[in-house]
Amino acid sequence: MLFLCTHNSARSQMAEGLLRALGGGRFEAHSAGTEATHVRPLAIRAMAELGIDIAGQDSKTLDRYLDQPFDYVITVCDDANESCPIFPNARMRMHWSLPDPSRATGTDAEQLAVFRKVRDELRHHIERELLQTTR
Repeated sequence: MLFLCTHNSARSQMAEGLLRALGGGRFEAHSAGTEATHVRPLAIRAMAELGIDIAGQDSKTLDRYLDQPFDYVITVCDDANESCPIFPNARMRMHWSLPDPSRATGTDAEQLAVFRKVRDELRHHIERELLQTTR
């Protein structure tokens, strides 16, 4: 499974961590972006609340994955969905339109609440669309 986002800093990183944790070793999870930046500290904090450590994950570009086979390639932001290349070795392509939590404003607590909301939406998608359909 490959999760794609624009900067590979929050949504795709959280999705990668969630699938690894929830999949019980059944899946090989990766994430990438059309650009690489860094994993956002608030994404790391939101995931840590679930006992999932993504602090060691790296932000990377999708170029390294273009020739690799994937069962699923999932874009988690609209920009990546529009600019995402075709993955000829992907069996299934999906899109989950999620807001960018890194654009949240307000206090640290208010921003963290946005990251939690996106994390929980990702978890819902993963449980409903990946874990239940690939048993």
